[in-house]
Amino acid sequence: MKRSPIIVSLPIADRRKSFAFYTTGLGLHPVGEPADDGVPEPLQFRLNDGLRLMLIPTGGFGWVVGNRMVAQSSHSECFISITAGSESGVDELVLKAQQAGGAMVTEPTQQPWGHAGAFTDPDGHVWQVTAGSPPD
Repeated sequence: MKRSPIIVSLPIADRRKSFAFYTTGLGLHPVGEPADDGVPEPLQFRLNDGLRLMLIPTGGFGWVVGNRMVAQSSHSECFISITAGSESGVDELVLKAQQAGGAMVTEPTQQPWGHAGAFTDPDGHVWQVTAGSPPD
């Protein structure tokens, strides 16, 4: 049986701004054909064979989750971790994200779990970048 990918969905304020951040800042490639505004609808990025990231405008996100309030950009219930191949890869990706409009959360530095840094996307979602692969 073929398995569908797991999709992590995040609320966003501006489709074009988020599209630019994730393509330019993180180097992700969108899934699907562009809509009238030039941005794929739904706005999804394939992170790997089993995982996609979907970005949903805040109003639609609130509707999907049963008209619950969407957390303010300064409130995070989770963060997303990605790995880079090396310490310099961590430094480069965090800098690239910052140059694309992300905000620095933690400067890349040695942590107990390895070299890591964190930033937010334009909507305040926290991303952590670490060197190497997480343990199995």
